[in-house]
Amino acid sequence: MAVNPNEDTEFNDALRKFGIIPPREATPKTPSPPPSPPLEEVLDDLALDELHELDDEVTDDDRRRAIESAQRQRIAEEREEQKRARFGRVYPIGRDDYTREVTEASQVDEEGDDKGRGTGVVCFLYKDGIPRSGRTFEHLRTLAARYPRTKFVSIVGNKCIPDLPDSRIPMLIIYRKGEIMNQLIAWGADREKRLEELEVVLLLYGVIEPSMHEGRSRHQDGGSDDEDEGDLSARLPSATTSTSARPPRNIRQSATKGSDSDSDFEFDM
Repeated sequence: MAVNPNEDTEFNDALRKFGIIPPREATPKTPSPPPSPPLEEVLDDLALDELHELDDEVTDDDRRRAIESAQRQRIAEEREEQKRARFGRVYPIGRDDYTREVTEASQVDEEGDDKGRGTGVVCFLYKDGIPRSGRTFEHLRTLAARYPRTKFVSIVGNKCIPDLPDSRIPMLIIYRKGEIMNQLIAWGADREKRLEELEVVLLLYGVIEPSMHEGRSRHQDGGSDDEDEGDLSARLPSATTSTSARPPRNIRQSATKGSDSDSDFEFDM
């Protein structure tokens, strides 16, 4: 008679006892659920409106104090962000304004900036009637409102650089701390570019920076979590567990000592 060693029978138990058949494989243990994140970590991911909503739901005094502390911290962060939000739109400039509105503006440190990083400035050279230039202009208006700590300026291309060919339009010249950090030439000439592509490039160049509270709220980015969004308190841990870019080659800026002109630069095309 053939014996199935995998069967759970008294006969097989006796055979195993005498070593006639191998022992049964141990049943794998059910993995333990991952530990709940600390309460402070959960609260740090919530935006101010979500903290207000959660404060209305929670009855535990210790948790309520933690939520109120997070609310005060978030309000302080938003006030600090508002102080730094100096711009918020695209400013048109002329050639004579360039040094003051671009080069010198990029040397100004933000309030409270102890690192002396200056201000990010994006200078947009455009021409009406070129579709890719118009699309890029719309994208920059959106980004200027989204990143009000960065200064965005615009100037007609051939008024900034005489005889600038249409093939190099639109051009974006990126400044920080008085220096040209990089440039984008004929942006969108190869194919139609999306807003997100330009945003990523400017983030990589360091001319725009996310705000301190960006991405905290699902309401800000339109995303959704797999967790129960209808009950923010469900996201809290249980009470038992809560304890560079290369220098540009075709643009050269030269300062003439003793000159008071705002158009004190040269471009090599």
